Amino acid sequence: MLHDSVAVFSWFKIYFIENEGMAWGTRISDILPFISDRTAKTFLTLFRIVAIFGIGYWLYSVTKKQSSRILTVAIALIFAGALGNIIDSVFYGVLFEDSYNQVAGFLPKEGGYDSLLHGKVVDMLYFPMYKGYLPEWIPKYGGKFFTFFEPVFNIADMAISTGFMMLIVFNKRAFAKDIN
Repeated sequence: MLHDSVAVFSWFKIYFIENEGMAWGTRISDILPFISDRTAKTFLTLFRIVAIFGIGYWLYSVTKKQSSRILTVAIALIFAGALGNIIDSVFYGVLFEDSYNQVAGFLPKEGGYDSLLHGKVVDMLYFPMYKGYLPEWIPKYGGKFFTFFEPVFNIADMAISTGFMMLIVFNKRAFAKDIN
């Protein structure tokens, strides 16, 4: 059920949520309030589909050019993660019933909880490594309750983040053959 959790360790939980937006649940309609949630979700999903084709082409071209292995692996991770999230975003609403107060059923007779392109992305990895009050001397946030690493994410998000971090950390090695 939605918001169920299983503690693996004190600092790691499997926590089931459905993300309707982008990173950390941000929706386009949060940024542009004049756009309805439904229109924003459609736009986001269509953008993700276009992006996956662009990333796929980039992966194809670096593979064909035999670019550095770091670049190829980084793009492959980004592509795989993006593909996983887009599959959820496009199909999850059609294939599953809602999971409020129940375990979501697969392929319900009456149809899923939403239409094609309006599915939610399932996130489940939660690492609340520190929970407590911040010291008073910290400006603005001092004395407030704080959880370090609050975002809940999925394996696809990890793949995307790892790929981007590889491109940042190993930038010169990743793009070495393309520069010469």
